[in-house]
Amino acid sequence: MQKWIKSGSPWVWLTAASVSISIIMVIGLLLLIAARGLGHYWPADVHTFDYQDGSGQIIKVAGEIRDSEEVPTRQIVDSGIKLDSDAEQTVRHLVKIGNRELYGIDFRWLVDPLISQRATPEDMMVIERREWGNFYGFLKQVKVDGKVVAEGPGSWDALQQQIEQTSDIYANIRDIEKGDIGSINYSMEKLRLKQRGLELKGEDTPLALARIAQEKQSLQTEYESFQAELQDLYSELNRAALVAETIDGKSVEIAIAKTVQAYRPNGMSVFGKVGFYIHKLWEFVSDEPREANTEGGIFPAIFGTVMMVIIMSILVTPFGVIAAIYLREYAKQGPIIRMVRIAVNNLAGVPSIVYGVFGLGFFVYFLGGNIDALFFPEAAPAPTFGTPGLLWASITLALLTVPVVIVATEEGLSRIPKSIREGSLALGATKAETLWRTIIPMTSPAIMTGLILAVARAAGEVAPLMLVGVVKLAPTLPLDGNFPFLHLDRKFMHLGFHIYDVGFQSPNVEAARPLVYATALLLVIVIIVLNLAAIAIRNRLREKYKSLEQ
Repeated sequence: MQKWIKSGSPWVWLTAASVSISIIMVIGLLLLIAARGLGHYWPADVHTFDYQDGSGQIIKVAGEIRDSEEVPTRQIVDSGIKLDSDAEQTVRHLVKIGNRELYGIDFRWLVDPLISQRATPEDMMVIERREWGNFYGFLKQVKVDGKVVAEGPGSWDALQQQIEQTSDIYANIRDIEKGDIGSINYSMEKLRLKQRGLELKGEDTPLALARIAQEKQSLQTEYESFQAELQDLYSELNRAALVAETIDGKSVEIAIAKTVQAYRPNGMSVFGKVGFYIHKLWEFVSDEPREANTEGGIFPAIFGTVMMVIIMSILVTPFGVIAAIYLREYAKQGPIIRMVRIAVNNLAGVPSIVYGVFGLGFFVYFLGGNIDALFFPEAAPAPTFGTPGLLWASITLALLTVPVVIVATEEGLSRIPKSIREGSLALGATKAETLWRTIIPMTSPAIMTGLILAVARAAGEVAPLMLVGVVKLAPTLPLDGNFPFLHLDRKFMHLGFHIYDVGFQSPNVEAARPLVYATALLLVIVIIVLNLAAIAIRNRLREKYKSLEQ
C-alpha cells in the first residue's frame, strides 16, 4: 500500500476524478440553463380552471402552468387561504394568466386542492402582443374598418390572414422609419454640423450656405415623400381588429397592429409545436427586444457583444505582442524589467470595475473631451466622443486583457530555441527580420492562446461596460449603411449587461426569469464560437510551424 502511494498513482487518480467531476458539473450547469431557458419557447398547453378563491366563490382562471411546487400547508393557511387539509405539504401551481390590462398581473398562484375542475379547450387562443404581454381567451370576431368580416369557427383563418398582412405592413413601416427616414435624419444632422462648422471658421459665405440649403431642401422633399407613404401605411395598419372573450366572459377588442402572432397550443400537433418552437428560437436570436426586454429577441445584444470583442481583439493583440517582444527580445534584463513583469502580472488581478472607472475618467472624459474640442467643435455642447461608446468600451477591455496577451506571448517567445535566432542571424538576416519572418510566426500559436484567454474574459465582463458604453436599449446598431458605416461613438447593447438588466432590473420578474437562462446560454455559446474560431487558427499555425520547433 505504501509502495502504491509512493508511486504517485493515487494522486493521478485523484486528479482524474477531480477533472471528471468538474466536467460533469459544467455540463450539468449548461444542461440546467438550456432546459430552463430553451424550454420557455415550447408552446405549453393553456389550461382553464374552476378555482375557489379566498371568499369561497368559484372563479374561472385560464393560463399556462409555468411551475409547480410543494409548500407547507401551514404556509398557505397563514397567507389567508382557507384550506381543509390534514396533509403537511400542499401543491401549488404558478400560472401565467396574462391579460395584464384587465388583471394588473401576469402570474398567479393556484393551490391544487382548491381547483375543482381543469380543462384544455382546443379553441383557447394565445395572442402575443407588442405591449401588455400575452392575451388568453376565445376568438369571436374579426373586424376590418369597424365591420365584421369573419365570425365563429371561420374567423381563425381570417385572423391569421390579417396578422400576416399587418406584419408585412409593420415591417415596411419599420424599414422606412429606421432605414430611409433614419438615413435622411442622419444626413440632415451632418448638414447642420457642416453649417455650424462653417460659422465657427468664418467661412459661411452665401454661396456655401446656399449649397447647404439646396441639399437640405432635397432631403426635405425626400422626407416628405416618405412621410406621405408612412401615413398611408399607418392608415392601412390600423384598419383590422379582433374581438376576443376572456375565460370569465369579458369581451375585449384588440387592434391587430399590436399583435405579433396568435396560436392555439392545445390544438397543435407535435410537428406543429416543433415548427412553432423553431420559429420562436429564431425570433429570439434575430429580433429586437420589447416589453422592457422581457419579450422579443436579443439580436442587438448579440451584435454588440461580437462587435466589441472583435474591436478589442484588434486593439489588444498588437500592443500585447509588441510589449512582450520588447520585454523578451530587446530590453536589458534587470530589476526594472522584473518590476515591469510583476506589475503586468498584478494588472491581471485588478478588479474589472477599476478599469471601468479609469476608462470613464481617462478615455471618455479626458481623451474624448479633447477629441471633441479639437475635431468636433460644431457639435458642442452635445458630445461626440466625450461620452461612453463602443470605442471606449473596446479600449477599456483591451487594457483589461493586455496582461494576458503579454504573458502568453512571452511564454511562447521563451520556448523558441536560441539556435533558430542564431541561425537566422548567421545567414545575414537582421534582428528585426529574424523577429518578423521567423520568431513571430513560430510564436503565433502562443499569441492565439493569449487572445483566446482575452476573448473569454472580455466577452463576459459587465461591470466596466456599465460605465463606458453599454445601455439597456440601443436605438441603432453601431454598424449601418451611413458613412463611415462603423460608428464607434455609439452606445451598444451587450449580452452580459442584458442578463443583469433582465434578471435584476425587470419590473416583471417571473416573465423575465426564463430569458435570463436563455440569454446566459447564448452568451456561453457566443464565447465558445469565438474561442473555437481562435483555436482553429492556433492549431493550423501550430501544425505549420511544428517542424521548425523540432
